[in-house]
Amino acid sequence: MKVRGGYRRAAVTGGSAAALILALAPVSVRVATAAVAIPAASAISQSDKAQGAKAHPDLLAEFGGAVSGPQAAYVEQVGKTIAVQSGLSNARGDFTVTLLNSSVNNAFAIPGGYIYVTRQLTALMNNEAELAGVLGHEVGHVAARHSAKRQQAANRNQIIGVLGSLLSGVLLGDSALGQLGQRIASQGSQMLTLQYSRTQELEADRLGITYLKRAGYDPRAMASVLESLARQNALEAQLRGTSNRVPEWASTHPDPASRVRDAQSLAGKAASGATNRDVFLSRIDGLVYGDDPHQGVIEGNRFTHADLRFTFQAPDGFYLVNGTKAVSISGASGKAQFSGGKLGTGLVSYIDGVFAALTDKGQARIRPESVERATVNGLSAAYGVARVQTSSGANEVAVFAYDLGGGNAYHFVTITRSGGAAVFNPMFKSFRRISAAEAGQVRPRMLRVVVVKTGDTSQSLARRMAFADGQLDRFLVLNGLQAADKLVPGQKVKLVTY
Repeated sequence: MKVRGGYRRAAVTGGSAAALILALAPVSVRVATAAVAIPAASAISQSDKAQGAKAHPDLLAEFGGAVSGPQAAYVEQVGKTIAVQSGLSNARGDFTVTLLNSSVNNAFAIPGGYIYVTRQLTALMNNEAELAGVLGHEVGHVAARHSAKRQQAANRNQIIGVLGSLLSGVLLGDSALGQLGQRIASQGSQMLTLQYSRTQELEADRLGITYLKRAGYDPRAMASVLESLARQNALEAQLRGTSNRVPEWASTHPDPASRVRDAQSLAGKAASGATNRDVFLSRIDGLVYGDDPHQGVIEGNRFTHADLRFTFQAPDGFYLVNGTKAVSISGASGKAQFSGGKLGTGLVSYIDGVFAALTDKGQARIRPESVERATVNGLSAAYGVARVQTSSGANEVAVFAYDLGGGNAYHFVTITRSGGAAVFNPMFKSFRRISAAEAGQVRPRMLRVVVVKTGDTSQSLARRMAFADGQLDRFLVLNGLQAADKLVPGQKVKLVTY
């Protein structure tokens, strides 16, 4: 989470930058497409270039900014190589390929030749062909004009933040109050995406595989990277103790396992084409893995921001997901989000502004019954609770804010069933400043490529992983290995270390 500037309302509309994203989206979502036929794109139009150029800076800001240096240059090289196979342009300079500084497994493209992949998803890959396959999939969405087809259906299917969808569906169950969840999601959520039908996802897979073949890569890489995503999603669910699927708001890539078999069938079983595994591993060595300390770090259920000098801890049974502008907190008994902005004239007016931002136009203003002042770990604080009646019953929306001085404030917004807001009291009380010494102890995790030595096993190498839990499982998934696989001296593998 990186807070800059004042408190803002982020509109979620079909014309926003987020609405342009062509992501590797859930295949289980089926949304009716418009009946009007839209031909495949044969070139990058001037209007698409202008549209992409306008959206690009906003997307960089929304997804953590661009990674620079040799790793980014390598991803750009591979992305342009695969993009020209689409026939949208033969000029490599017509494509802009960006490695994003985001800890979310994600890749997407927008009209105008703009292609994006996060460092987290790149770290999950095991060869250059997989990187080319993911980027080719996204280019395939552009070439098939899936964005235009989805926008034709936008009048029937509103584009919303997926956290908002989760909140309104699980806790609120009311179309009017569902706007509240959408507002919470739009305040800093970096996880806004169009969702495609299974047919569109399969079409993008097919095009990506075609591009792999044209570029001389092993087309089976599409299936292997989808399998890695499926295993990573299952592992994250296992470690969090949730269902065997990462909640949609936690990743724009819900379980892709159902597409693995289709990709394998399209690619064929015979080995053909290059994978460039060793080159790929050497070029991504040193990537930041997981949270960037400059955007805050999650350790278990604790969030610490070294630059902004604060920390807080989610209640037991809750887990956190760090976004570019906000931290989401999720548990069975409630949902919350943490963000911040300019204090303005004081905490009372600040809290009033947060509640105002949660209220959609035309809806009754959500107001707290009162705003109470408090002191938390030496910080001036205040909180308000609003009770809202919905078709599914009574719910409570709480805003708890802190004055950190220097004109800056931070706050939690929580949603629970009526009488349930107190579940977040330990979190509210845990928020505190940290010392320079504590801030100095926050270290980034790094992806390191090592060469297997005689006597090394998956178990021995996994003990070097910078995690307190699931070390062996994390090592196996990260390297696309199974428990029964034997390591060979001289083989390169990935580790996550401090």
